[in-house]
Amino acid sequence: MRKISRRHQENQAKTKNILFTNLEEAITVLKETGTAKFNETVELHANLNIDPKYADQQLRTTVTLPHGVGKSIRIAVLTNDSNIDEAQTAGADIVGNDQLIEQISAGNIDFDLLIATPDMMPKLAKLGRVLGPKGLMPSPKSGTVSTTLAATLADFKKGKFEYKADKSGVVHISFGKSAFTEVQLTENLTALYQSIEQNRPSGVKGKYFKKLFICTSMGPSLQLDVEIFN
Repeated sequence: MRKISRRHQENQAKTKNILFTNLEEAITVLKETGTAKFNETVELHANLNIDPKYADQQLRTTVTLPHGVGKSIRIAVLTNDSNIDEAQTAGADIVGNDQLIEQISAGNIDFDLLIATPDMMPKLAKLGRVLGPKGLMPSPKSGTVSTTLAATLADFKKGKFEYKADKSGVVHISFGKSAFTEVQLTENLTALYQSIEQNRPSGVKGKYFKKLFICTSMGPSLQLDVEIFN
């Protein structure tokens, strides 16, 4: 039988069978339980009353949190020759056209996000099998198909990211790092909740949020009252 560490026991005592009704208190306890020796990621797990197999119960959108998520990303831009200078000036890490498509086809994916101009999308169709499973296929809905490259790059460099509900209707999203201040985490989490609320699918009947949990990557889950933001 595996021995439970003292750190784990202390964290469990602060969180087990407790429903947090005060957001500031929950964030304080969350930071207290983030005691690993590295800067842990802080996550929200929202169990929603949706069945994503129906088109009117799917949740997929983008959000920019007030304080970002503490992670810098490499952005690639696929565009024609006339836009390459604009993309490079705006801070894209990789810029290309047919040559970039060939690199992706060969499995050389050295980026976390791919932005494309609409004229390049037909050429990307054949890469759906490569990019799709990695969640890297550009789409208008996620804001990654764009004619305004400078503005789009600025948004994503500021921390804009896409999230969606999984097949069971649960959203798993990072909203910062354990080193963030309590105010930063509170404001990020509130903005994230509001984004999920504002993008409520039209097919939702009755209660939208079933359960809400927050945790650090190595810490225990804290259950939040679903009315905590109201």
